This record gives sequence, structure tokens and C-alpha cells, in this order.
Amino acid sequence: MTDALLRDPAHLVSQRARAYWLVRALPGWLLIGGILTVVLVSAGWSTAVTGSVVWSAVGLAVLHLVVMPWWRFRVHRWEVTDTAVYTQSGWFDQERRIAPIARVQTVDIERGPFEQLFGLANVTVTTASARGPLKIHALDRGTAEYIVAWLTERAQTAGGDGT
Repeated sequence: MTDALLRDPAHLVSQRARAYWLVRALPGWLLIGGILTVVLVSAGWSTAVTGSVVWSAVGLAVLHLVVMPWWRFRVHRWEVTDTAVYTQSGWFDQERRIAPIARVQTVDIERGPFEQLFGLANVTVTTASARGPLKIHALDRGTAEYIVAWLTERAQTAGGDGT
């Protein structure tokens, strides 16, 4: 029984999550580029120093924008069974959580503007845990809606009181 609990959850998030995470990260890098431009122009540093700073920032941005979506896609997983909800998320600091169906109190779906653009949704499963809710990010909208409906029905029939 312990082996089943320690395995990776079975499902990856939507394939569109990689593009979504890339688009979400891009404004931050554009802001950093704008601030860097203002600082470099006002500082009056030499062309060599300015060039080094700019190319270092561009290198970090490209590295982040290429690696981060791929890495997160490989890590983020989820699974819902008759007995529990399993999630795995993170980037450097990875977290795996398991919540018994009998402990489920509420199930919510959220779609912000970027998620709507990419046809994605996030599912939040609130339990009686002091660790807070379980979150499944970047699911296809249809999959998220199915999970919410299924978990709501299953939690009602599980016979627990969510505590």
C-alpha cells in the first residue's frame, strides 16, 4: 500500500501549459528589461559594461523562458481516484500532496484571463488540512470541469464530514 502512495500522480497537466507559463513569465522579463534600460542609460557606463549587463540579462531571460515551462510541465502532475486526490507541483521546491476523498470540503474552478486565453483552468480542493487546499494548475478546461463535478459527487457519497 505504501508504494502506491509514494508513486508519481498519473496525469500531466495540459500540453498548452508550457505556452501559458512562457506567456506569463514574459511580462516580468520585459519589466526587468525596461528597468535595466533606464538604469543603464542614466548611469552613463561604458559600452563594454552596458553590453555585458544587457547580454547577461538576455541570456538569463532566454534560459528561464526556455527551461522553466519545460521543467514545470515535467513536474506538475495530478490524479483523482475513488479514494484520494494526488497533486505534485513546484519547480525547485517540489511538493507532493495526497488528500482522502472523505476529507474534501469544497472543490472550486478558477480561470484567470491568461488561462481563458489558453483554454486552461485551475482546480482547488479544500480539505480539513492545516496545510491548506490542494491545487491542480493548468488543466484543460473540460478536464477541470469534469474533475470538479466528479469530486463534488464523490465527496458527497464518501460519507465523511470533511474533517
